[in-house]
Amino acid sequence: MITEYVLFDLPPGISRDEVVAGMREVAPRWRREAALIRKTFIYDPQAGVAGAFYLWHDRAAAERAHDGAWRQRIHAAYGSVPTIRYFETPLVVDNALDATIEAPPPGS
Repeated sequence: MITEYVLFDLPPGISRDEVVAGMREVAPRWRREAALIRKTFIYDPQAGVAGAFYLWHDRAAAERAHDGAWRQRIHAAYGSVPTIRYFETPLVVDNALDATIEAPPPGS
Protein backbone atom coordinates (compact mmCIF):
# COMPACT_ATOMS: atom_id res chain seq x y z
CA MET A 1 0.00 0.00 0.00
CA ILE A 2 1.03 3.58 -0.60
CA THR A 3 0.04 6.69 1.32
CA GLU A 4 0.04 9.79 -0.81
CA TYR A 5 0.21 13.21 0.83
CA VAL A 6 -1.16 16.09 -1.26
CA LEU A 7 -1.10 19.70 -0.09
CA PHE A 8 -1.79 22.97 -1.90
CA ASP A 9 -2.10 26.63 -1.00
CA LEU A 10 -5.55 28.18 -0.98
CA PRO A 11 -6.31 31.62 -2.38
CA PRO A 12 -6.53 34.41 0.20
CA GLY A 13 -10.03 34.98 1.55
CA ILE A 14 -11.47 31.57 0.69
CA SER A 15 -13.93 30.48 3.36
CA ARG A 16 -14.21 27.14 5.11
CA ASP A 17 -17.63 26.70 3.50
CA GLU A 18 -16.08 27.12 0.04
CA VAL A 19 -13.27 24.66 0.84
CA VAL A 20 -15.70 22.04 2.17
CA ALA A 21 -18.02 22.57 -0.80
CA GLY A 22 -15.10 21.78 -3.09
CA MET A 23 -14.40 18.61 -1.11
CA ARG A 24 -18.02 17.54 -1.37
CA GLU A 25 -18.02 18.25 -5.09
CA VAL A 26 -15.07 15.92 -5.82
CA ALA A 27 -15.94 13.18 -3.31
CA PRO A 28 -18.09 11.17 -5.77
CA ARG A 29 -15.20 11.04 -8.25
CA TRP A 30 -12.94 9.52 -5.59
CA ARG A 31 -15.64 7.03 -4.58
CA ARG A 32 -15.44 5.65 -8.13
CA GLU A 33 -11.63 5.24 -8.01
CA ALA A 34 -11.19 1.45 -7.75
CA ALA A 35 -7.53 1.56 -6.69
CA LEU A 36 -8.21 4.04 -3.87
CA ILE A 37 -8.69 2.49 -0.44
CA ARG A 38 -9.33 5.68 1.51
CA LYS A 39 -9.10 9.47 1.17
CA THR A 40 -8.92 11.82 4.13
CA PHE A 41 -9.45 15.47 3.24
CA ILE A 42 -7.40 17.97 5.27
CA TYR A 43 -7.71 21.72 5.79
CA ASP A 44 -5.64 24.20 7.80
CA PRO A 45 -7.28 27.64 7.75
CA GLN A 46 -4.44 29.30 9.68
CA ALA A 47 -1.85 28.16 7.13
CA GLY A 48 -4.23 28.63 4.19
CA VAL A 49 -3.74 25.11 2.84
CA ALA A 50 -5.85 22.09 1.99
CA GLY A 51 -5.25 18.66 0.57
CA ALA A 52 -5.63 15.02 1.44
CA PHE A 53 -4.06 11.81 2.57
CA TYR A 54 -4.82 8.97 0.16
CA LEU A 55 -4.32 5.29 0.79
CA TRP A 56 -3.75 3.44 -2.49
CA HIS A 57 -3.13 -0.15 -3.47
CA ASP A 58 0.00 0.99 -5.35
CA ARG A 59 1.93 4.09 -6.36
CA ALA A 60 1.16 3.72 -10.06
CA ALA A 61 -2.54 4.23 -9.33
CA ALA A 62 -1.78 7.35 -7.31
CA GLU A 63 0.36 8.79 -10.07
CA ARG A 64 -2.33 8.08 -12.68
CA ALA A 65 -4.96 9.82 -10.56
CA HIS A 66 -2.80 12.89 -10.00
CA ASP A 67 -1.47 13.36 -13.50
CA GLY A 68 -0.66 16.61 -15.27
CA ALA A 69 -4.31 17.34 -16.08
CA TRP A 70 -5.28 16.98 -12.40
CA ARG A 71 -2.42 19.27 -11.35
CA GLN A 72 -3.55 21.85 -13.90
CA ARG A 73 -7.11 21.73 -12.50
CA ILE A 74 -5.77 22.40 -8.99
CA HIS A 75 -3.70 25.29 -10.31
CA ALA A 76 -6.70 26.72 -12.18
CA ALA A 77 -9.03 26.38 -9.19
CA TYR A 78 -6.70 27.48 -6.38
CA GLY A 79 -3.77 29.24 -8.06
CA SER A 80 -1.14 26.94 -6.58
CA VAL A 81 0.95 23.94 -7.51
CA PRO A 82 0.29 20.93 -5.25
CA THR A 83 3.04 19.29 -3.22
CA ILE A 84 2.85 15.49 -3.45
CA ARG A 85 4.78 12.91 -1.43
CA TYR A 86 4.53 9.13 -1.36
CA PHE A 87 5.12 6.76 1.55
CA GLU A 88 5.19 2.99 1.65
CA THR A 89 2.45 1.93 4.06
CA PRO A 90 3.18 -1.51 5.52
CA LEU A 91 0.44 -1.46 8.17
CA VAL A 92 -2.80 0.42 8.87
CA VAL A 93 -4.72 0.32 12.14
CA ASP A 94 -8.36 1.10 11.36
CA ASN A 95 -10.48 1.38 14.49
CA ALA A 96 -13.61 2.28 12.51
CA LEU A 97 -13.42 -1.08 10.73
CA ASP A 98 -12.03 -2.80 13.83
CA ALA A 99 -9.17 -4.09 11.69
CA THR A 100 -5.44 -4.03 11.17
CA ILE A 101 -4.57 -4.09 7.49
CA GLU A 102 -1.14 -5.34 6.48
CA ALA A 103 0.25 -4.85 3.00
CA PRO A 104 2.06 -7.72 1.35
CA PRO A 105 5.83 -7.23 1.09
CA PRO A 106 6.92 -5.32 -2.04
CA GLY A 107 7.32 -7.58 -5.04
CA SER A 108 5.13 -10.39 -3.71
